[in-house]
Amino acid sequence: MSLRSRTKTRTSPSGSEQPLTRAYDTALLDLDGVVYTGNDAIPHAVESLTAARGQGMRLAYVTNNAARTPQTVAEHLTRLGVPAAAEDVITSAQAVARLIAEQAPAGARVLAVGGPGLAAALRERGLVPVDSAADDPAAAVQGYAPELRWAQLAEMAYAVNRGVPWFASNTDLTIPTAQGIAPGNGAAVEVVRIATGAEPQVAGKPLPPMHRESVIRTGARTPLVVGDRLDTDIEGAYAGGVPSLLVLTGVTTASQLLGAQPRHRPTYVATDLRGLLTCPPEVTAVDGAFTCGGWTATASSAELTLDGRGAPVEGLCALCAAAWTYAGEGACDLDVSEPLSRLGL
Repeated sequence: MSLRSRTKTRTSPSGSEQPLTRAYDTALLDLDGVVYTGNDAIPHAVESLTAARGQGMRLAYVTNNAARTPQTVAEHLTRLGVPAAAEDVITSAQAVARLIAEQAPAGARVLAVGGPGLAAALRERGLVPVDSAADDPAAAVQGYAPELRWAQLAEMAYAVNRGVPWFASNTDLTIPTAQGIAPGNGAAVEVVRIATGAEPQVAGKPLPPMHRESVIRTGARTPLVVGDRLDTDIEGAYAGGVPSLLVLTGVTTASQLLGAQPRHRPTYVATDLRGLLTCPPEVTAVDGAFTCGGWTATASSAELTLDGRGAPVEGLCALCAAAWTYAGEGACDLDVSEPLSRLGL
C-alpha cells in the first residue's frame, strides 16, 4: 500500500454513515490496552470482536510486544473468548526479523535479547539467534522481555560498540500491565544507546516496516488501525496513510487526545471496541462552534468550552474538533480539565 500524500491537516474526528465493520475489510488491532491488559480482557472487547467477525470483518492482531510467539498470543486470545490462529497475529518481532533478513546473509547469526517471540521470528527468516557478542553475530536485535537481565544489555552493548548492526523491534518507552504502566522495550534500548552512542534501526509501530508486515501478512485492502496509543498506533496509521480508531481503554487519556499534534490525530474516536460496531458520530461546524450529538464545543485564546448533554464520546469528538482547529499544525495548550470533567473523563 502506497503512502498517501497528506495535504490537509485533520481538524476533527470523522463520522460514518455505516458501522466501521462495514466500511473496512480488516481491523489491524493493537493488543495491550485495546483487547487485554495483562491476563484479562478489557471490558466489552470479547463481545465486540465476536460481533465484528460475525459481520464479516477480518481481525488481525498487530502488536509491538515482541516477547511472545504468535501461537502463544493466539492461545491467550482464545482463552479470553476471542478465537484466533497464529496467522492472525503480527508482531514487531516478525517485522524486525524481515528487516534483518533483508540486510544480513542467509543463515547469519543474530545476537537476540528478548523473549521467545523474537527468537521464533528470526528462525522463521532463516536466521540463527545467539546470546553472546562473542558468537560473531552479523546483527544484534532487542525486543521486549519481562525477565530481561542486565548481563544481556551488556552483551548488546559489547556487540554494538564493535560495529555490529543494531536493530530494535520497537521503542515504546512504556507498556500497560495488570499492575499499571511499566517500562517497555524502548527503556532498554535507551540503556544501550547511552552505553554506545549508536542508533538502532527500528521496525515497530509507528514506522513503515511494521505497517508493511501487517499488510503483507493480512492482504488487507481497506484496513483500519485500532489502537490506544497516539505515538505508535495512530502515528503508524498516519505514516501508512490508512484510517485509524483510537479507543480510550489503554495509555491515551482524553486530555492527551485533545492536545494531539496532526500526526497523532485519529480518524475516529471511541471509548472502547464497541466503537467498531457503530456509526461514528458526525461533527458539524457553524460559526466557530462544533456540534456532535447534543454537545457544542468552542475554543478561543482564553478557554475551551463545552455545553449540552448526551453521550460522552460525542462531547469528546466536539471538543477534539474545537481543540484541533484552534491548534492547527500544533498542539492545543488550553486548559481542558473543566470540559472533560463534564463528560466524566
